[in-house]
Amino acid sequence: MRDVALLSLLLVAIAIGYGLGYRQFGRRRHLTQSPTPSSQTLSKEYFVGLNYLLNEQPDEAINTFINVLAVNSDTVDTHIALGKLFRARGEADKAVSIHQNLLARPALSQRTNEQIHLELARDFMALGVHDRAQRLLNTVLEHSGDDEHRYAAKQLLVDLLEREKAWQQALEVIQPLFKQHPKLRRPAAHWLCELAIEAIHEASRPIAKKHLKKALQLDEKCVRATLLLAEMEVDNGHYGRAIERLDHIPRQEIAHIPTMLPALKHAYLRNDDEAGYAAHLYRLLEQAPYTSIIIALGQLVQQRDGVDKAIELIGEHLRAAPSLGGLDYLIDLYIESQRLNGKPSPDTRLLLLKHHTDALMLNRTRHRCRHCGFASDALQWQCPSCRYWGTIKPVIGVEGE
Repeated sequence: MRDVALLSLLLVAIAIGYGLGYRQFGRRRHLTQSPTPSSQTLSKEYFVGLNYLLNEQPDEAINTFINVLAVNSDTVDTHIALGKLFRARGEADKAVSIHQNLLARPALSQRTNEQIHLELARDFMALGVHDRAQRLLNTVLEHSGDDEHRYAAKQLLVDLLEREKAWQQALEVIQPLFKQHPKLRRPAAHWLCELAIEAIHEASRPIAKKHLKKALQLDEKCVRATLLLAEMEVDNGHYGRAIERLDHIPRQEIAHIPTMLPALKHAYLRNDDEAGYAAHLYRLLEQAPYTSIIIALGQLVQQRDGVDKAIELIGEHLRAAPSLGGLDYLIDLYIESQRLNGKPSPDTRLLLLKHHTDALMLNRTRHRCRHCGFASDALQWQCPSCRYWGTIKPVIGVEGE
């Protein structure tokens, strides 16, 4: 990360050197003219800053470059780049100083001023000063006629409102953008899910249901909305409707079958339909041989037909779709079988295998973000790392499902 920052600063230094050289060249009227004291000072300070940079003293280098570079239409982009560099290094307060200094210059164009407003809003967001960032963004939205700047301001404003969990306000800002930017429908669907959860906590179930149906209109593949609707149906005693809703999830996102299994089991068992639950699991197994489905079937067979039948079932399916979780469950079944057959203590080889699978299971990743790779034990609907919605899913493969 430090190497990247130094490389970025080096590029800025090159830009500054080019700008200074170009400006001094423009000032020379004759090839034989002697350099002015001002130009000598500028060159000296520039090379002092470059020396700091090459000696890995970026703070001193940045301060020198700021001092050497006057603010004008030729250098404003370089000042903005320096501010971005400060913000990227976690020094947003210094970025604020640079960008506020730029705003104090009356000679800059409206487009440049809007660009600085956006950068300053990013600075304040990085510092957590959301009210000041919001005022800057609203200023751009109220006065700018530049579509690019307006879209950037809306994106930043939505990001800010999302961080403050102002879901309804975020929806109002983003709604006009759906036609041109359909990818924004996914986060909006999750904000509606958040509003639905708030409504459920406030005992406003009809409003919650309305939010969830709207979420599915925005994003028909929103597993979270379907899952919440199914849970509401179970709470209302409509178990058949809940099962129908859950049956849509494999078509929405097959990787989320493990996510829906607890709700599916709850609905069938509350409906006193164990046979229907088993049949549904077999149908799911045909779609995806996930470990969670295999284990759920094994538990049903163990209760109904005994541990040895469960061992036979699990062993058969693990041959086709081996997994660490399945192996761990199979070892448990063998240990239980020996106990039921009167063996005072399990085979030491089984205990050794169980010890190893327990250790591996403890350290395995259960969920992973498909966008940035963030690993999580529990399912989270928004990735804490990249902040994308709906990208964390159960891990598939030998160590996962």
